[in-house]
Amino acid sequence: MKLVFSAEVAAARRTLKPLVALETSVLAQGLPYPHNVEAARRCEGAVREEGAVPASMAVLDGVLHVGIDEEQTRRLTTEKNLHKIGSRDLAIAVARKLSGGTTVSATCELAAAAGIHVFATGGLGGVHRGVEEHLDISQDLPALARWPVAVVCAGAKSVLDLPRTLELLETLSVPVVGVGTNDLPGFYSRETGLELEHRVDDPKEAAEMILARRDLKQGGMIFALPPPAKTSLKQADVEKHLDAALKLAKKKKIEGKAVTPFLLGEMVARTKGKTLQANLALLENNARYAAKIAMAFGWR
Repeated sequence: MKLVFSAEVAAARRTLKPLVALETSVLAQGLPYPHNVEAARRCEGAVREEGAVPASMAVLDGVLHVGIDEEQTRRLTTEKNLHKIGSRDLAIAVARKLSGGTTVSATCELAAAAGIHVFATGGLGGVHRGVEEHLDISQDLPALARWPVAVVCAGAKSVLDLPRTLELLETLSVPVVGVGTNDLPGFYSRETGLELEHRVDDPKEAAEMILARRDLKQGGMIFALPPPAKTSLKQADVEKHLDAALKLAKKKKIEGKAVTPFLLGEMVARTKGKTLQANLALLENNARYAAKIAMAFGWR
């Protein structure tokens, strides 16, 4: 796999400075302008403040980038018709010289190829509600099972079927570890009532888990970090607005890749921007914690 490293990431590799992978679908599709620019600034800034180096992944004109500069960030946050690129789409994007943001699955694949062990995102994809009708399951889950990368997130996106997502992760042998909690976070909310078997309370212990999993030659794992209390929402409120958004999506016959961006946009409108602020805060929070794990893990 031919990867192009930014100057900052290349320097970090030479000096063995810890790296944290970041996805860019959140910039290209997940957040509106200028909030996507703010997300990039806050996430990369949080990683640097903890002493690590951010490695935002992207595909630009068919080139696989590990780390992006200001101009490349501008493209991802302002250009129209950018592609949402998962693992399935990487080869096509390279062959056709396409541009777009990488999802969790593609970012995991690129991070593994670059030797990066820790990755921060907002929320995972997973099993969609009504899966028995459309079999809509995110590429994120099999990618986590395949690629040896630890993902720090605020749980799976609240628009998903969370119990089934947890069940499928268990089937795929992907451990879900609560950070300071035994309850699966619900992306916008701190609790879902879904109990987790494993918990970690400090970054050093998390790093030891990653190292043990790598030594066993196993795949990735998940560290589920509750969103900041100040901006989080009550689970009941999230479900109320989400139910209305799902009914509207069904009425408009929105399917496939378009579902999650539509639902997230509807949630912003229905909560008068509260979910947008929660999203920005949890993205930064996850990036910061991932950097703390990377610093504890180092280049072992």
